[in-house]
Amino acid sequence: MGIVDSPNGNGHKKKGRKGSKRIGFRLDMTPMVDVAFLLLTFFMLTTTFSKSNTMEINTPPEKLEVKVAENNVMTMRIAGDGMAYCSLGNEVPKRIPLYDANDTRQLSMSAQLRSLLKQQTSNNQKLVIVVKLSDKAKYKQLVDIIDELNLMKIDRFSLDDYTEQDAVEVKRAV
Repeated sequence: MGIVDSPNGNGHKKKGRKGSKRIGFRLDMTPMVDVAFLLLTFFMLTTTFSKSNTMEINTPPEKLEVKVAENNVMTMRIAGDGMAYCSLGNEVPKRIPLYDANDTRQLSMSAQLRSLLKQQTSNNQKLVIVVKLSDKAKYKQLVDIIDELNLMKIDRFSLDDYTEQDAVEVKRAV
């Protein structure tokens, strides 16, 4: 480990003064380096790299077409203006705010939208909700809608493309 060297002989001394003995000390670093590398290899082999946090979405096959009656389909269009345009079947869409007017942080969906969803799903157990977002809509709005549907235990919903026909329907909204 450590070795203490003591000087042999008197060496060079000055007159009138006693010289102090210097003791040489040499430390062997080999065991400490060995332990450092053992710890390094141990932690490298035992740790796991961080796994990616992704949400898995199971999508149906492209060719799968499910026949659903028109009165069992509720279309929710999000145009990006803070409003949801909801219609059942071929009805004229109703304009409903996505968030409460006094909720500046937009943490929860509006009470009107919640009550409409509750009413429609309680009246029709076979109801399928189709959510369509325009290019102007924010991603947060989609996440909030899906969260609200999950909280209400509504598992029959679908995401679809926003088309020009949807833009026309939004303009027709009451």
